[in-house]
Amino acid sequence: MLSDPLPTLLDARKAAARGAAVSGVLQPSNLPRFQALLAGDEGRIEAQLAFNRDEENRPVVSVEVSAQVQVTCQRCLQPMPLALNGAARLGIVWTDEQARHLPRDLDPLVVGEEGCNLWDIVEEELILLMPPYSYHETQDCKQILSEYSADVEPPMEPAPEKPNPFAVLAQLKQDEEPRS
Repeated sequence: MLSDPLPTLLDARKAAARGAAVSGVLQPSNLPRFQALLAGDEGRIEAQLAFNRDEENRPVVSVEVSAQVQVTCQRCLQPMPLALNGAARLGIVWTDEQARHLPRDLDPLVVGEEGCNLWDIVEEELILLMPPYSYHETQDCKQILSEYSADVEPPMEPAPEKPNPFAVLAQLKQDEEPRS
C-alpha cells in the first residue's frame, strides 16, 4: 500500500527517456473536478505512472489508478462506497498535430514545455472511470427508503362527495319520459 503523496509536476520527456516510474497517494480534495462528482471528501486514491518509450521510440506513460470514494446513490440519495480501478496507456505529444498521428491504442497526452501535471492525468482517468449512475444493492435501498416511509402520516379521510351538477338534468330527463 502506497503512503507517499504523488508529485505534482514531472518533465515527461526526461522521465520517458530514463524509464522513470512514479507512484503516490492523493485525497479527493486534491482533485477539484473529480471531488465535485463525489458525496464527500473521504477517500483514498492511489496512482502509479510508468514512463518509457514504445517499440517505435515514442514516449508513452502507463497509468494505473485505484480509488475508494463515497458517491451518492441515485435511488435513495444516501452516500455509498465506490471502488474505482483502471489503467490507460497514453502517448506523450507536444502538439495536437502529433496527437492525430498516434495509433488507436494510445490516447494522447499533450504536454507543454513546463512539464506535465500528474494530478491532472490521474484526475482525468478517475473521471473517465466514474459510472454514469451509482446505486446501492436493491435490498439496501429498500431498507433505507422504508425508514422514510415509516414516518409518513396516515392518509387523510376522503373528501365528502360533492353533488353531481348533472343530477338535475337526469331528474328532468326522467320527468319527460312518456308515461304508459
